Amino acid sequence: MCVLVVTGCSDEPSPEPAGHTHSGGASVSLPVGDGTARYEVGYEMARVGLPERAGTAGELTFRILYTGRAQTRFLFEQTKKMHVYVVRDDLAVFRHVHPEMTEDGTWKARLTLPSGGGYRVVAEFVAEDDGGNGDHLILGDTIYVAGTTTPAPKPPTRQADDGIVQAAVNGDGSVGEQGRLSITVGRAGGGGVRLGTYLGTYAHLTGFAESGAMVHMHPLGSPEPDAGGSQLQFHSAFAQAGRYRLFVQVRVDGLVHTVPVAVTVR
Repeated sequence: MCVLVVTGCSDEPSPEPAGHTHSGGASVSLPVGDGTARYEVGYEMARVGLPERAGTAGELTFRILYTGRAQTRFLFEQTKKMHVYVVRDDLAVFRHVHPEMTEDGTWKARLTLPSGGGYRVVAEFVAEDDGGNGDHLILGDTIYVAGTTTPAPKPPTRQADDGIVQAAVNGDGSVGEQGRLSITVGRAGGGGVRLGTYLGTYAHLTGFAESGAMVHMHPLGSPEPDAGGSQLQFHSAFAQAGRYRLFVQVRVDGLVHTVPVAVTVR
């Protein structure tokens, strides 16, 4: 199992209410794109770069263009102006990165990848248009990283843990824009956990279909206690049926834990 654990502070803003909340009260619709294409409705993810070799620190770089020109105005989505997901093509490696933008519109972040292979770089952002409204996009490109490719671990199951935090999917997902998905988060081996906030909410959930399509799910309200820990409800918008790998990210005891679990969407 590939689990990313990142240290972090717990003094984040209060969780956002259900739905999308963006700076400036902008009107934003559901995202366009699923990360499998570089181009959508005039926007392009261009000049994508990753560290040349696995195990060596390097840079994640890219630019967002709109009708061929650098897009430099963005709105906050879950406390950040840019969310980037770097996933190996077999979903065995996952990184969630928040790069910073330079004056010319280039986004950059330091990054080290543990193994070689093909990686999909998926950018999720809300670009501000001339009217002050937001265009919510999910764009992606595939980059090859040199180095030894480690064998993929066993596929995740409905319930998994990283030795500290356990996540379990309750039931199946359903195709459609108004779906719901329930996940219980507890302590590995049994017992409840106190969830802090991460990116302004109690959990961040990123899913990938076997086809590579990405879906980002938002929590609905506060966690509710149940027998296995804390139950979280998510708004889901699965476009297609099939098997998905979900990366559940939560803050427990001041640290962000990432636990991959599986769900079947019908």
